[in-house]
Amino acid sequence: MTEAAVGLVAVSHSRALGEAAVALAREMLHGPAGEAVRIEVAAGLDATTFGTDATAVAEAITAADTGAGVVVLMDLGSAVLSAELALELLDDPSARDQVLLCPAPLVEGLVAAAVAAAGGADRAGVAAEAASGADAKAAQLGPVAPAPAVEPAVGAGGAEAIGTFVVTPPHGLHARPAALLVQALRGLDARVELRDPRTGRGPVPAASLTGVASLGAGAGAEIEVRARGPEAREAVDALLALAATGFGEAPPTAAPTAAPTPSTTSTAEAAAGQAPRAAAFGQETGPLPASPGIAIGPARLHRAVDLRVPDEKAEDPTVERERLDRALDEARRTITTVRDATPASEAAIFDAHLTMLDDPALVDAARDGIAAGSAAPAAWAASVDAAERTLAALPGEYLRARAADVRAVGDEVLRALLTSSSRLAVPDVPTRGTDATPLESGDSAPRVASSGDEPPTPSPAPTPLAPSGAPTDQIHEDPPTAPAVLVAADLTPAEVAVLDPEAVVGVVLAGGSATGHAAILLRARGIPAVMGAGPAVLDLDPGTPVALDGTAGRLVVDPSAEVRAVFGARLAQRAEQEAAARARADEPARTRDGTDVLVGVNVGAEAASAAGTGADLAGLVRTEFLFLDRAAPPDVDEQEAAYRAVAEALGGRRIVLRTLDVGGDKPLPYVPMPAEGNPFLGVRGLRLALRRPDLLAEQLRAIVRTAHATPVSVMFPMVTVPAELHAARAALDEAVAAEGRGRPPGLEVGIMVEVPAVALTAAAFAPAVDFLSIGTNDLTQYTLAAERGSAEVAALADPLSPAVLRLVDATCRGAGTAMVAVCGELAADPVAAPLLVGLGVRELSVAPPAVALVKQAVREADAGEAAALAARALDAPDPAAVRALLTAAD
Repeated sequence: MTEAAVGLVAVSHSRALGEAAVALAREMLHGPAGEAVRIEVAAGLDATTFGTDATAVAEAITAADTGAGVVVLMDLGSAVLSAELALELLDDPSARDQVLLCPAPLVEGLVAAAVAAAGGADRAGVAAEAASGADAKAAQLGPVAPAPAVEPAVGAGGAEAIGTFVVTPPHGLHARPAALLVQALRGLDARVELRDPRTGRGPVPAASLTGVASLGAGAGAEIEVRARGPEAREAVDALLALAATGFGEAPPTAAPTAAPTPSTTSTAEAAAGQAPRAAAFGQETGPLPASPGIAIGPARLHRAVDLRVPDEKAEDPTVERERLDRALDEARRTITTVRDATPASEAAIFDAHLTMLDDPALVDAARDGIAAGSAAPAAWAASVDAAERTLAALPGEYLRARAADVRAVGDEVLRALLTSSSRLAVPDVPTRGTDATPLESGDSAPRVASSGDEPPTPSPAPTPLAPSGAPTDQIHEDPPTAPAVLVAADLTPAEVAVLDPEAVVGVVLAGGSATGHAAILLRARGIPAVMGAGPAVLDLDPGTPVALDGTAGRLVVDPSAEVRAVFGARLAQRAEQEAAARARADEPARTRDGTDVLVGVNVGAEAASAAGTGADLAGLVRTEFLFLDRAAPPDVDEQEAAYRAVAEALGGRRIVLRTLDVGGDKPLPYVPMPAEGNPFLGVRGLRLALRRPDLLAEQLRAIVRTAHATPVSVMFPMVTVPAELHAARAALDEAVAAEGRGRPPGLEVGIMVEVPAVALTAAAFAPAVDFLSIGTNDLTQYTLAAERGSAEVAALADPLSPAVLRLVDATCRGAGTAMVAVCGELAADPVAAPLLVGLGVRELSVAPPAVALVKQAVREADAGEAAALAARALDAPDPAAVRALLTAAD
């Protein structure tokens, strides 16, 4: 009887390669001993798609084990990570001790391992033979010429650990995720370096924020981690765990709205003969939309303090180094003050700036300059210049924009070096903190605006800028005449964070980036702005009248009386609409001809923000807030308590609980998953839940318990085929049975319509649901092949595309008796509300600030007229034509 042989598993990105390697190895095996060697393949995501799957590797290991253990060979990169994850997925923990992961070359190693296993070698012997599989080739060809001597990548002493992770943030390892990476290593006794094998960049020290950023690692990049030291393994594990959570950054809901053909003039202005004047201010290069809304006011010029580095003689190096340390401390206090006055959603920008103050690539370089004889200001300025040049040379607008962060932090330290009392802020423009509603991720993040075409954020009550000693004199300006439009070459995030929206009603930037932190904060604070207006705007006379449209990217300098009247009328009209809408917020939304439309609110952990909005229900509760940023999933009791709290915040109104909507784009550390080349098309939403029935079962039990106490609807995300819906309903039935109290009265079931296939086959889903809720953000990106987190294709990702509207129409036509809702961003646009009603939508779920305006827009509409409008929109050639129809109707 032949004894059990060591089993083998070949892990490869290519199924063809894996199967060919196994076929070659089997050619070397003969007789009963050879037949006893079990070789399994875990290669490719399918027959033609490259990739590795940890679950498939785990299954292959189980199949290959006949009692003598298993040796796993891998080709490269993430195959190693998948193999390591596979060990964690084995049902029997003791089985992990019977598996060896072998670093041998896949083809030669598999051949040598198969022969050794057939010869009766144990696991260690098989792995050793595999590792020497290429020796014969080396002996035949001779030694490789030695590479030039280089300094070791990591320190010379201690244990060494190696790992690989995939960059998941949509903009790559920019300042915020890079800061988290650096912070994750603090306190660990290890020297860690990162390298991008694909581009050849690196190695760079992982403790250096600018070093990490200099990799230019975009989304999908595979980064190699090498660590040496007593806690090398802990350091690598910490980075892999951080990467598994997406570096705390989910893909944004939507990129800044970009006008396809921005203009510096309006129709009214051209009629009044003002076009030549406007053309002098950037028609060739801009402006571009940066933050939505309308603003009119006198120009107030921003002139930054001159930070010219003096030609001064250096003191003793010890004195200069102490001088630099004091400046770093002062800058840290100043940035901390601004961060603490910034909404939590945007405060991470300043956390990244604080991390830069400890960045060895900046600080050590400056100290080296001091040691070489430079004065502290000159040494620091040279260090910042070098780091800024490195980042500015990287490919991609988003990564290049991070050079501005280095410059902002560098200037703050330099300012402290040159003066004893300089701080951040605008001296003559009133400044204050803010409680502005933060932008959220999810299916319907609010588009914040102070006026114009977007729903407004209520202005917070005035508060002091900061405690005593707060920043007061960073920017020199012309005498203030509030309200005004601030005109600047660019603004730092700290400068934006302390602007008073009641005094600075708009911002015009000569340069800037729509993906820069200044633009992000302007949008979050609801201050209308345009960018890229060109350097000519910096030559404006103080007090020159300026009108801007931050939604369309339009700037009119010294507008005619007619143009001012147009802009002023829009501002006044919007103010009146907002006041009227807020006064009637609690009333039902019923069209003029009697069609009722529910207006709900989209919430997550901040359910209390829905109080007082007048929302009819919580049309979307993003339950993933309970599952993210933790090491283990919440249990049934914790989930039930959270869902009941949401219901309480809504005053007992119906809440629509969307089941866990995470996956490749929002990974969970306790749900190991292989890296996906395109996570938006991968295992997410219900696809993931059905693969983890334990998570789904516990969540559904918590939902059933809540439904016994308050009206609840359960909604399944990322449904694609009816079989998924049937499986989800079966899981819900099991949860009802497990609770033993029968089906809760009023429990409704629905699905998200995010995939075009569902919209086109809605009739196949309708009999099994009470409602269909259209997530226009995802539906738009899947329909137009334009990732919603990419600024490069932001102009394409327009939910008013006739193609998207046709899918909304198809959903409504196929829904039968099921109600159709929209919970995506399009629902929050009051101008689009009549169009959606005309298509057949009967529920709109929006961000809290938009509830009142959307309700009012419904009341002012006529369902019959809206249906005619929808018919014309479906036949429009493009989104611009649809907007023209909506504007004419409005």
